Parts: sequence; C-alpha cells; structure tokens
Amino acid sequence: MRILALVPGGIGDQILFFPTLEDLKQNYKNATIDVLVEPRAKSAYRVCPHVNEILLFDYKDRNGLADYLNLLGIIRDREYEIALTLGQRWTVGLLLWLNGIPTRVGYKTKNSWFISNPVPLKTEQYAADMYHDLLQGIGINNTSPLPKITLLNEDIQWALAEQKRLEIKESGYILIHGGSSKLALIKGIDKIYPVSQWREIIDDLLQKQPNIPIVLLKGPDDGEWVAQMKNDRPNLKVIQPPDIGKLAAMIAGANLMLCTDSAPMHLSVAVGTYTIALFGPTEVAKLLPPSQDRYIGIQSPTGKIADIKPETVLERIWRG
Repeated sequence: MRILALVPGGIGDQILFFPTLEDLKQNYKNATIDVLVEPRAKSAYRVCPHVNEILLFDYKDRNGLADYLNLLGIIRDREYEIALTLGQRWTVGLLLWLNGIPTRVGYKTKNSWFISNPVPLKTEQYAADMYHDLLQGIGINNTSPLPKITLLNEDIQWALAEQKRLEIKESGYILIHGGSSKLALIKGIDKIYPVSQWREIIDDLLQKQPNIPIVLLKGPDDGEWVAQMKNDRPNLKVIQPPDIGKLAAMIAGANLMLCTDSAPMHLSVAVGTYTIALFGPTEVAKLLPPSQDRYIGIQSPTGKIADIKPETVLERIWRG
C-alpha cells in the first residue's frame, strides 16, 4: 500500500505533522508513506524516520495548468491508495480525485467536494492535534502523541564537538533563539523580541548563574541580531548549525531553550528540552502542547511580542 500526505507550510508545520505520520506508520506497518511538501520544508524530514519519499510542490506559488498537470503525473505514477491533505483548496481535492485515489481524507469545509472521507476541522486546539484528526478519516481515533524526532549519530557527534569547541562543560548551557524571520516580517507577523530586552534577561541569567554558558542560535537571517547581542557581551557563545539534524542535536543538549514562536521551538518540544517561548500575534494554545510543564508559552498581553516584559520571562525561568 502507498499513502501520500500533502503538507503545505514550513518546517514547523512538518514537525507538527510528525505525530500523524507516526500513528499512520504504526497502523499501516507495511505501507510506503510519501509526503508532498514545499521546497523550503524538505529539510525537516532529515529527522523523521516514517517517510519513504519527499515530493516537492510549491503550494503558494502561482501554479499554472502545466504545474498541476506535472504534479498529476507524478502522483499517478505512484498509484496511491490513500491520500491525506492538510490544504483546503478544492483544486487539491480535484487533483487527488483525478488521480483515482480511492480514499481521499481532508477537512470538511464548504469546498471539500472531492474529499471522500471528510473530518471536522477544529482550529482552536494544538495544531499537531488538529492535524492528527485527519486520521479519523481512516478509522484511527487514538489520542495524538507529542511530536518526536530521530537524531542521526553524525548530528549528535557534531553537537558534542561544538560543545567542546565552545568549552561547554558538565554544567550544560542555555540556548537562545531570537526568531529573526524575514519571511514572517514580510507577512506582517513580528516575532522578533527586542535586543535590549533579551539583554536584560541575559544579564540576570549571568548574574545568578555565572557558570552556565549562554549560547546564541544563529540562523540564516540572524547575523545582525547576533552582532547586536554580542556587543559589550563577548562571553556569549554562538553556534550556526548547517542543517536541521545538527540544530536539533544542539537543542537536545541544552538545559533550557529560550525562543520565540519558531521552527526551533517545535524542535525543542520534539527532543524534550525544557522550553520557554515568547508569543506575540500567534497563539500559545495552538502551537505548544497543552498540559505540559516542560513547554511554557508566554503570550503578549497586546499581541505585540515587544510588550512582554523581561521580568515576566525571568519569573518563569526561575520558577522552573
């Protein structure tokens, strides 16, 4: 049996979909499971053992008829028996119907004409649970597990070498990700916590726990943020993992992950690191698992992440 999961979105969306893939594999042990994802999200599957093939399609691009015909051919060649789609565009359902996939699972909406097995769309819950609801369409009704990932040995060894390079000893370390996402800013979503407020938090940490190193996580868009953070604070350490597996391994070794709503936050949940995440316009309840003491979300009272006071963050850190 071959199963296709159509999962639009970035790396964070893929990690939130991992519990669905995990349960799907447990219930269809001999099935071949493929995913159809955006090019920017392909790297997420370095840490997911449940997928056979990663197919690429830019869901948000202005796709023409030729693009859909090409995708139609790719899907038809693989002769899928089940398809699960997170997308709610009627064109995706039509595509699956045209391919003759007998079981087409998606959310029940006003446009779900070509979905054979629709399930209720419950948006006011943790996103991983909402995605997992799709499995109800094929008779799987158990509770969603938390996101989990599998670390490759080479990524673990890289993280250990980085800790040695940074002279991190048995005390462990605190990892901070500032969330400098250009894509989010383009969309008008400000997830960047001000440098001045990060500095207040760091100064308090250094004063109370001077022997625990603080490591800044530098992503592709974080050069300016890291430079500002290190200004007058040369003892701050910096890492720049080359791929998601090594990033996850470094997060797994941290005592504490301080971050904003981001893909590294979802990785932190998936490896079980104690996490405190700051939220501005996005909602804690939808992006962190409920009833979990290890994963703390701090919601801005105004929707602006800058309005979270450093003392509020510090209160949660020392309480934990």
